[in-house]
Amino acid sequence: MPKQVRAVILCEDRQQEVFARYFLTVCGIRPVRVQVSPSGIGSGEQFVRENYPREVKTFRSKHPAQPDTRLVVLTDADVWYVGERYQQLDEALRENRLAIRQPQEHIGVFIPKRNIETWIYFLKGHPVNEEEAYPHLRKQSECKPEVELLAQNRRNPLPENAPPSLRDACQELPRILTENV
Repeated sequence: MPKQVRAVILCEDRQQEVFARYFLTVCGIRPVRVQVSPSGIGSGEQFVRENYPREVKTFRSKHPAQPDTRLVVLTDADVWYVGERYQQLDEALRENRLAIRQPQEHIGVFIPKRNIETWIYFLKGHPVNEEEAYPHLRKQSECKPEVELLAQNRRNPLPENAPPSLRDACQELPRILTENV
């Protein structure tokens, strides 16, 4: 019987945590540790960018002994392009004398444009654009039914009107999912 796949999550806020945790759980991956930016203290994006090198270094040092572990990183693009956020994370690694992510590494980086609420509102059936900031949900758990459907249908193509950053995120999934998940 294969070992349980586990994940470490690094994210900006509780809404991203709930989204990631529930998606991973539905996919059969058990979140074992979550690093979330402390509420009200600085920028969530900055927290992720500054902690990303440490998490990558820890992941790489433990991965040979724990090959069933994944690192899942979420950070909003905000007003930046998604590609610029990827570059900023790569630069944070280089500044810490670490190699950028390699294709075979089980490190998934997910960057909603503008924020995670864009994806949630789309999944709830609303038309969205990636320039508008959508309001926070009353309760973070309100996204669970839509996240469950997304996870269950992860092998199917997204609808034509899906936000480009959600399409990009789906391209990251093979980094963290396995054949038997």
